[in-house]
Amino acid sequence: MRVLVVEDEKRLAVALQRGLRAEGFTVDVAHDGNQGLWLALEHSYDVIVLDIMLPGLNGYRVCARLRSAGSDTPILMLTAKDGEYDEAEALDTGADDFLSKPFSYVVLVARLRALHRRTGHRVPAEFRLGDLVIDPGRHTCVRGGSEVRLTAREFAILEYLARRAGEVVSKREILEHVWDSAFEADPNVVEVHISAVRRKIDTAFGRCALETIRGAGYRLAADGG
Repeated sequence: MRVLVVEDEKRLAVALQRGLRAEGFTVDVAHDGNQGLWLALEHSYDVIVLDIMLPGLNGYRVCARLRSAGSDTPILMLTAKDGEYDEAEALDTGADDFLSKPFSYVVLVARLRALHRRTGHRVPAEFRLGDLVIDPGRHTCVRGGSEVRLTAREFAILEYLARRAGEVVSKREILEHVWDSAFEADPNVVEVHISAVRRKIDTAFGRCALETIRGAGYRLAADGG
């Protein structure tokens, strides 16, 4: 899942970025409303976490402008403690859900996953591609009954390919979904990670599920190879 966090409290923003990355999410952070709006319009996100009290544009205005621009990206708005009027205005402005500060990190992650599921992104609890089983919730990968240990980045790539099993996915699409917008390293880093994933899910088991399509990208076989 690719998430945009728009939060001016830098400590909280950094904590959220670190925590969500540990969950395997790709996370961009903006510290004011104008930057958040620009990122949300320039990039494709699965969910946006949006604070109300922001410099530049407040969260309500950011949300309203996104909806006016035709964006249907799910928005979870962070509201003041016991701020029932904030919550009502958040929903009226176009937010999909809200969470009052201070909040439980566990609940935040659960809300993000729920938003992703119910707003048209119908992701199964697990992906079964032959004997290759990928469980995003538990962050596990199993091949033929044996657990496959993957790094967070490797898992994110495999999960994204599993969502699009049978399709050719370009290197650029993988970069945009799995790395954040601040990524400036060599794009060939995708090839390095793909090779690592292939060794772990295919070579070690004598399979060939992860295919390189020269000049186009990569394809994960829907039958698990």
